[in-house]
Amino acid sequence: MEQLSLFNMNEINRFDYKLDQFVDVTNETPLKTYSYIETFAGAGGLSLGLEQAGFHSLAEVEIDKYAAETLRLNRPEWNVIEKDINDITLEDLHIDLGAGELDILSGGYPCQSFSVAGLRKGLDDVRGTLFYRYAWLLNRLKPKMFIAENVKGLVNHDQGNTLTTMIEVFQREGYTVQWNVLNAWDYDVAQKRERIFIIGIRNDLIEKENISYAFPKKMDDRWVLRDVLKDVPESEGASYPEHKKVVMDLVPAGGCWVDLPDEVAKEYMGKSYYSGGGRRGIARRLSWDEPSLTLTTSPAQKQTERCHPSETRPFTIREYARIQGFPDDWIFYGSMNNQYKQIGNAVPINLAKYVGLSVVKYLNQF
Repeated sequence: MEQLSLFNMNEINRFDYKLDQFVDVTNETPLKTYSYIETFAGAGGLSLGLEQAGFHSLAEVEIDKYAAETLRLNRPEWNVIEKDINDITLEDLHIDLGAGELDILSGGYPCQSFSVAGLRKGLDDVRGTLFYRYAWLLNRLKPKMFIAENVKGLVNHDQGNTLTTMIEVFQREGYTVQWNVLNAWDYDVAQKRERIFIIGIRNDLIEKENISYAFPKKMDDRWVLRDVLKDVPESEGASYPEHKKVVMDLVPAGGCWVDLPDEVAKEYMGKSYYSGGGRRGIARRLSWDEPSLTLTTSPAQKQTERCHPSETRPFTIREYARIQGFPDDWIFYGSMNNQYKQIGNAVPINLAKYVGLSVVKYLNQF
């Protein structure tokens, strides 16, 4: 693997480029065909959103064989590169950028390192170092802009130093960087899911044109489960073991463990019952008139329940996909558990679409 020395850790300064500027992009359309390369493509959530915003895929990089096959099944015309990003070369991309004008490099480098639910080792975790390979591609491809996506926990990881380091790296590669945390629920998604989006603009473009970027404005209407779970195609789905089903049968729509009889709650929660805090995700049954909580990669795991509003079971594969915004004809390859994992890890499609449209609005000004 080729190494790239991007910065001296002792030279890092603190940067805060959170952008609180928003613009309506609902009627935005591309004035020409814009291209992108997607890294860490997964099952295609971010890519599908960018496609719906009007972008054209040049390459999709994904190491997982099941997710890569999902991409091939749904978009045979895409250039899917099933390979470790650490081993990717420019020749692997099989693209001719002509004058070198790639519009977008996008991707959500693995988030486990920066999630409050993960190991929280950040750049010391081997998964965190995949960020540097993303920066390597940025250094070589020099796109007009980049879109980097990650979990909200990145903002405060290591007291903000991890994000600061990333911003410093991007700046040294010649980009003006802006970021914000967006909630999918604000963008036609029936799910509360907060993600950080880091947007970079190549400095020569900013120097050439005095044009500012703005994040997509929130939608006026917010969707709930009732809006997206109508006439869902039948599909396989996980089930609760009998001992859990007996407990979940006692929870009303919109309720959680606090609605259980005290003795039942104590037995079900174990030591967690005495740990304090809200913990309202435990034994949680959703209601039709609220959005889903953030979907996980395993719908039946204890203490992160997302029970169906009117049936005592987890959501099915197709219900999971609907909540994330995938179309009903989007096929997920692999076992049932692998399909749940692909969907749970994806960027909600409509959230990606609106971010893509905000980038289109910026590029249209040139």
